[in-house]
Amino acid sequence: MRLRNLGNTGTKIGSVGLGCMGMSWLYQESARDDERSIRVINEALDLGGNLLDTADLYGAGHNETLLGKAVASRRDEAVVATKFGIVLDDLEAREAHRDNSPGYLRKAVEASLRRLDTDVIDLYYVHRIDPAVPLAQTWGAMAELVEQGKVRWLGLSEPTVAQAREAHAIHPVTAVQSELSLWTRDALEGEGGGVVGWCESAGATFVPFAPLGRGFLTGTLHADQFEDTDFRAASPRFRRAAMEANQRIVDVVREVADRRAVTPAQVAIAWTLTQGEQVVPIPGTKNSRYLRENLDAAEVHLTAEDLADLDALPPAQGSRY
Repeated sequence: MRLRNLGNTGTKIGSVGLGCMGMSWLYQESARDDERSIRVINEALDLGGNLLDTADLYGAGHNETLLGKAVASRRDEAVVATKFGIVLDDLEAREAHRDNSPGYLRKAVEASLRRLDTDVIDLYYVHRIDPAVPLAQTWGAMAELVEQGKVRWLGLSEPTVAQAREAHAIHPVTAVQSELSLWTRDALEGEGGGVVGWCESAGATFVPFAPLGRGFLTGTLHADQFEDTDFRAASPRFRRAAMEANQRIVDVVREVADRRAVTPAQVAIAWTLTQGEQVVPIPGTKNSRYLRENLDAAEVHLTAEDLADLDALPPAQGSRY
């Protein structure tokens, strides 16, 4: 596995990591299999995909507990990233609210440390910024966790460039996590290359989540396959009309994949990697075959012709949420 820097920490991570969320909730929850997921997490470590991403929100803490069990005997090999700031009110209904207050932060980090069964969290993100709490107040309290040795490095999830700058002036932003894929390019938009460009200038890692378009860019999904508990069943972008309109995106991705003798998934991940040396995508899977396919995308070389075709793709139909 090719390595990239984790911000300015001096720590190297695999250029493709593993998003663990789908092992616990949002996608095909009836297929949840903890033992299989634990094997996949360990296989990721074996193959060099050592950035492992979770959050206290995922499955009401289940995902953190699962990850903690998976890496218990090889904790020093893993870079464990988790998040706080979204409080789950109702697991079944998936109702939640934001809370970035220092008081809640202190409770949240202790709960995450217990579930992860670790003395320190490597990378701790604000899951979503709470407009009711000044960011400086939240970030200052998070910096105290670093001073206390409970957290190594800090990150932001889906901030604006202005918010990233504000936080970075108080304490270094090691990583920014936002959605980025061939059908979601918001993080590249704006002066200076958007949030992705800001990360390059600030020496922060940019971590794209959902680089496979929540599975759509693999070309294997159809509108009738989602169970009721699957997030995509209610997503505007996965309604039949939107999926049919967005098929033109998949068609181009498949054409590029055929030229390179790789899979559409590998093209989609490889494209995110071309957005800068500071980019480390975290495709999610609970399947060993797809894990290997995703990590091998780090070795896929896209030509100038490939990139021109991919960069010319039309915007996706349907909003993200």
